[in-house]
Amino acid sequence: MNFLLAEQKQSLGEIMKEGVMPEGFNIAGVNISPGIVSAVIVAGVLLIAAALIRIFWIPRFKMVPGKAQALLEKIVEFFHDMASGNSPHRNGFLGAYAFCAGIYIFFGTIFELFGLQIVAGGKVITLPAVHSDINACIAVAVFSFGVILVGAVRANKGYGLAQALIDFSLPISMSLRLFGAMLSGLMVTELIYYVEFLYFSVALPVVVGVLFTLLHAIVQTFVLTMLTTIFYGEKTEPHVKKPKARKAKKAQQA
Repeated sequence: MNFLLAEQKQSLGEIMKEGVMPEGFNIAGVNISPGIVSAVIVAGVLLIAAALIRIFWIPRFKMVPGKAQALLEKIVEFFHDMASGNSPHRNGFLGAYAFCAGIYIFFGTIFELFGLQIVAGGKVITLPAVHSDINACIAVAVFSFGVILVGAVRANKGYGLAQALIDFSLPISMSLRLFGAMLSGLMVTELIYYVEFLYFSVALPVVVGVLFTLLHAIVQTFVLTMLTTIFYGEKTEPHVKKPKARKAKKAQQA
């Protein structure tokens, strides 16, 4: 592949390492990943936006919604239907969580399209997508598993706890699935940026980069929320104790 790369004289491995593990910066002797900064910014903006919408917009909702209100209602309805369909027994909190997790994953993924930069340690750093950092993927997966675990315990007590812990590998698979999707998109876009006969093209890298980012944002939002609601529904399904053999035999004789 090296003979296809542009004049940067970097190997494909160096390009991928720079994209997956970008160099961080030190604050008080602690190395800070750019992905953490992205995560804080996205979370802060979403929280502020949610507060403003709740205070100033939702009280003005109309019986006949406009386009913006209808769009918001459709998004909320989508996650509510996902929760109620996959977890018919307990879904009051699940729909809200699926909505919040989905919005965070979506905007955390497309965040890189804004090209925000910070100056730290005497250098300019372009902030990446939140989930280009494996730690962010692990955090979302562990939190989703925590929701499943709490729901299972509340629904079925000790039995629910045991059933949830059986799928202890779920956070690993969720985080690797999310990170793998980001990694594949990064690989394709980096190759297009650095391949020699495409190096002077401006439109193609931009179009491909935007399309891949939007595609991953939509797909990963759907996949992670769908998996969370499915597993939540399985673990919170009411457990019916089987009658003991003697009692069952007496019942049959009667």
